[in-house]
Amino acid sequence: METVSKKRAKFRELASNRTDKALEAIERIGNLSNRQLYEWEENEVRKVIKALRDEVAKVESRFEVPNTRRRDRFSL
Repeated sequence: METVSKKRAKFRELASNRTDKALEAIERIGNLSNRQLYEWEENEVRKVIKALRDEVAKVESRFEVPNTRRRDRFSL
């Protein structure tokens, strides 16, 4: 029973840290919306948002069916 407890504690620790880092990264992506600092086209923005949504869908899927394939690298 102790092993399960340690595994749960490790999950909670890693999930908190990794989720926080992911949210910070998403916030930084949101900062790119500042037209005073950056220039972008709507199709580029749609591509970024689609990549984020697709990856979240993959995460959801991995919790339903563990051990599925990792993502490919994103590029515009």
